[in-house]
Amino acid sequence: MAVTLDVIGSARKVTLDLPEPKASVLHEVVTWQLSKRRRGTASTKTRSEVVGSTAKIYPQKGTGRARHGSRKAPIFVGGGATFGPRPRDYGYTLPKKVRRLGLSMALASRANEGRLTLVESFNIGGKTKEFVRWAEENGFVGGERVLLVTDDDLARRAARNLSWVSVLKGAGLNVYDILRHDHVIADASLFQEERP
Repeated sequence: MAVTLDVIGSARKVTLDLPEPKASVLHEVVTWQLSKRRRGTASTKTRSEVVGSTAKIYPQKGTGRARHGSRKAPIFVGGGATFGPRPRDYGYTLPKKVRRLGLSMALASRANEGRLTLVESFNIGGKTKEFVRWAEENGFVGGERVLLVTDDDLARRAARNLSWVSVLKGAGLNVYDILRHDHVIADASLFQEERP
């Protein structure tokens, strides 16, 4: 589907050819992103790693009790864990075509809702008050979470101190951040090739 967007700071329009959003693809890409972020440091000790004596705790026969060889067995309190968590990497590979498709669909979902704004140039210094003034002039007053995607260092510096704005470089644009913000403001130069 073709989406035409106005560019703030310019008289031109940009037409993007974006696919119809599908929840299944977006879910797949977000799950992949969050899986990569997991630290995977949960760890338990097995019976071989628990500190304790290896002596037999009581005789094999004659006590009337079950036979045991070590206090470190999983059946005892303080013993080792059986099949407990071990440090691991939760990341996995997702095809590049699916990643690109997910990014296009995330942008399409915001564009369909009228929540994707393209900017030609911010023309502001690195001061927060300058960005706030620019935002008020263009209808952003802090009532919604905004994702600012720009390669303009001064614009990122000016906006990063605001609680309702998250900043990213163009290369860092991703599905999870797009979907968890209400509005996306991006450089028009990121979309010059008619594709995200």
